[in-house]
Amino acid sequence: MVRKHSRVIDLDQALGAETEAAPTTLTGDFRHHEAFHSSFLQVPRDVLVYLPPGYDDDSERRFPVLYMHDGQNLFDGATSYNPGDEWCVDETAEELITNGTIKPLIIVGIYNTGEQRVHEYTPSRERKYNAGGKANLYGRLIVEELKPFIDARYRTLSGPHHTAMAGSSLGGLLTLYLGLRYPGEFGKLGVMSPAVWWDRKVIVRHLDRLTQKPHLKIWLDIGTEEGRQAVRNATLLRDKLISKGWREGRDLAYLEAQGALHNETAWSLRVGPMLEFLFPAADSHRS
Repeated sequence: MVRKHSRVIDLDQALGAETEAAPTTLTGDFRHHEAFHSSFLQVPRDVLVYLPPGYDDDSERRFPVLYMHDGQNLFDGATSYNPGDEWCVDETAEELITNGTIKPLIIVGIYNTGEQRVHEYTPSRERKYNAGGKANLYGRLIVEELKPFIDARYRTLSGPHHTAMAGSSLGGLLTLYLGLRYPGEFGKLGVMSPAVWWDRKVIVRHLDRLTQKPHLKIWLDIGTEEGRQAVRNATLLRDKLISKGWREGRDLAYLEAQGALHNETAWSLRVGPMLEFLFPAADSHRS
């Protein structure tokens, strides 16, 4: 049974009054791992695992895996930061898998830990907020603890070509940072509405220091109503990736979503295109 979770406040989201909980909206087959503990970060977090249609039909078949941040916002309106407003990742994946548009995949939603989110999702401290800088520890949680747990518990394809990471806002920043740090673990990234502004564009400086282009397939997007600076920052990030060797239409996709705001509803409309780019059914890679 999936428990309801209280909403949390962080620098990405405005303060708001508590509202009545929304009904559960989970669609498909899920496994809920409560209070996953880490030796790197103190606060335990829930992990919600979506299993694709047909998972139980063939005990020998293995599946690619997508790890996503802010897990409580992805699947269930009852646990989302704004009750009832979620990414609809499960409904979208069910449809695209069933109609043969994308490969069947396992999706791992890693819950954020409320007040610690801003620290865990950022690679450096931001002086303005006196916060951040634990992304390396969060990365070790995923790579050294959670991923081995998922690979042992579920029938996964564990190589980097079959393993992706995705997130939005600070989660988008985190996804690109950890993807560049662990290209041997993650070969596909969904970087949605990334917080490029963090610590005077530290992620751009990180790319500047890149001496060799890793084998990463990257989806990058931004909503045009997220603000002029956010769009400029996303464009800067795209251009920096291209300057380092990524090619649009090959291993880089860039989308400016017209009229899109910085919220779950907007990201829900881009989950499908992101999944189609990162996990197309026609991709025949088997290594």
